Amino acid sequence: MSGDRPSPLVIERILRDRGSIWQQIVAERDLNALTVRMLSSSAIALACYGAVLGAFHSPLMALTSALKLPLLFLVTLAICLPTLYLFNLVFGARLSVRQSLALVMVAITVNSMLAVAFAPISLFFLITAPDYGFFKLLNVAILTLSAVVGLRFLTGGMQVLNDHGLLAPEAANAQANAPVAVQAAPAPVQAVPAAVPAGATPATGQGAEPVAVPVGAAVAESTPNGAATAAPVPAHVPAQWAGQPVGASFPPGAPVAQRPWGSPPVRRGDPSQRPASMTLLYIWILLFGFVGTQLAWTLRPFFGDPGQDFAFFRSIDGNFYAEILRTIANL
Repeated sequence: MSGDRPSPLVIERILRDRGSIWQQIVAERDLNALTVRMLSSSAIALACYGAVLGAFHSPLMALTSALKLPLLFLVTLAICLPTLYLFNLVFGARLSVRQSLALVMVAITVNSMLAVAFAPISLFFLITAPDYGFFKLLNVAILTLSAVVGLRFLTGGMQVLNDHGLLAPEAANAQANAPVAVQAAPAPVQAVPAAVPAGATPATGQGAEPVAVPVGAAVAESTPNGAATAAPVPAHVPAQWAGQPVGASFPPGAPVAQRPWGSPPVRRGDPSQRPASMTLLYIWILLFGFVGTQLAWTLRPFFGDPGQDFAFFRSIDGNFYAEILRTIANL
């Protein structure tokens, strides 16, 4: 997909060729132009959806909601973006401000485009079932679903940046400098007397030759009656490990069953290896949600209660969550 699409169709590139979006963000190539296209697309889509919300009350409310809904997302981004950037700096990530902004704008663009895609459904219920409580809950559910999908794009983009070493550069450098394969170390040997078959006379003096065997291998020993026996391997050791020297090295990726007994197994996919930036991203997403909902309550009304006159802003009392619970109870 070409990167020269007009700004209203940038969502098409995000959905169809998101890999090129992540590569462009990693390379910091034309991020200013990409961010402007996403910003304009999001503002247009949110304005259209806001007009549908405000149409429940009056044309004047539709106009003000078309202005306030894009403002809601942009102000929330302005409040929370410095926190995301500083989180990354504190924990050693190498994200620039432009990369962080572009990542969050991808999520907001997906969110806004999904919301405007639901606008015909919202408009349908506005015409056929003009109930204020139901209409409000329906659109809150639409915006919540759109936000969840958009944030999934954000976490996916951060994971791509993590794979390129931008979130945990020290771990990425250590992995890059690690050898691809490790040559197995020669097994240490020790000299032990050779096993003496039954009925034979054991050799003594200077002529007795010791036999070199690997440490940890089964060693033939002679019993008092002359019978040769093998030193037993512990019962818990699998058969394929028997005879392997303790501490021997194997190439990375070798099956655990081929490792020698006595050496610790390698655990892959350990959750403790996740970069702190990825963990803090989820904390930041919760923070973004709380700031956004509180700001939406501050900028209300978006729908406009039909029992009240038009007002650009309402008095600040209560909170968003209490209002949603009250609306559900009234239904």
